[in-house]
Amino acid sequence: MNNKDLQNSKIIFNIIAYFILIIAVTMCAIPFLMVLSGSFSSNPAIVKYGYSIFPRSFSLDGYRMIFLYPEEIGRAYSVSTTVAVSGTLAGLLLMTMAGYALQKKELKYANAIAFFIYFTTLFNCGLVPWYMMISSLGMKDTLWALIVPMIGNSFYILLTRNFMRQLPESLTESAKIDGAGEFFIFIKIVIPLSSPIIATVGLFLALAYWNDWYHASLFIKDTSLWPLQYKLYKILSAQMAMSQAGAENFSNSVIPTEALKLANAVIATGPIIILYPFLQKYFIQGITIGAVKG
Repeated sequence: MNNKDLQNSKIIFNIIAYFILIIAVTMCAIPFLMVLSGSFSSNPAIVKYGYSIFPRSFSLDGYRMIFLYPEEIGRAYSVSTTVAVSGTLAGLLLMTMAGYALQKKELKYANAIAFFIYFTTLFNCGLVPWYMMISSLGMKDTLWALIVPMIGNSFYILLTRNFMRQLPESLTESAKIDGAGEFFIFIKIVIPLSSPIIATVGLFLALAYWNDWYHASLFIKDTSLWPLQYKLYKILSAQMAMSQAGAENFSNSVIPTEALKLANAVIATGPIIILYPFLQKYFIQGITIGAVKG
């Protein structure tokens, strides 16, 4: 095969690859566009025509219903942001330190400790003992009840350990010869080289904290500490109950139930969609390298 044939084959391959990618991107984008469009549509139009890529009847009723009390939504946003940022930073610090320690050959019983961490992914104590533990620690009705339960993830610890095993040992050994301590090596050498796995775990952790409503439903009774997801859930539940009960001065034509659901989805996922492009370049590398060895 001559150079011209190779070049033609490459062009054909690129055309097919781009065509497949365009189809895949379109399939991923259309559902989100339909959700976004529906959130700006009137409820009767959604009920009559269904979902569409472009709004059939433009309306902000769904967003007006959510922001009926803007100070409460703002407070819920601040709670979710505080929990997501502080929980992600604390979780990354804890899990990277654990992964760094477990990958060191001189650590006694490292494999046994790693197995114990892995064992917790297979079995857990159940809801009642876990609830009693959180309550006995005095974390109910505090932000700690939203941060602590997810601050350490067994899978992420093992993923981080596997990534750090790929780092050249000569770097840490030369640093030790120069008199560097473990903490200095961890901060100045290991952390910068582990940016792909840190960004990957950080994205997963931030997403988990941002979407969490379950812990708030269990441990938070103070409405001022409700995160955004749980606040939106309560708003939607209340409006759906009013609609179904046919409360006075309310009807299906007044309460934009369908538009409200879609507006909830847009408001809840917006910040994560904005965050993802900044971490996407690290995402694939962190997953593939961290999962090479067990």
